[in-house]
Amino acid sequence: MKKSELKQDRYFLRDLHREIAFYDRKLAYLKNHTEFASQADHDVAEKSLLAKRNPLEKTARALVASGVEFDDKDLPQSFRIEAIEQEGAHKSLTLVG
Repeated sequence: MKKSELKQDRYFLRDLHREIAFYDRKLAYLKNHTEFASQADHDVAEKSLLAKRNPLEKTARALVASGVEFDDKDLPQSFRIEAIEQEGAHKSLTLVG
């Protein structure tokens, strides 16, 4: 089965969210617990992980935009934080206006 023929349903999205969370944890570990000889080495390692994570995030967001259902509990931590920040910004805008 070709990659484009994969069934893109809520379970596929759940697995994407899990994989994004995995890369988030790897990035956090890289930032907090890994030492490099230089900042350039650190940047290369981080760029490599982000190059793997970003297409997953793009696909997940496209699936959500197309109406694929998901459970909030399946969202990666980075998506939850982003949603909370957006909700807070929305509330502050409504309080001002």
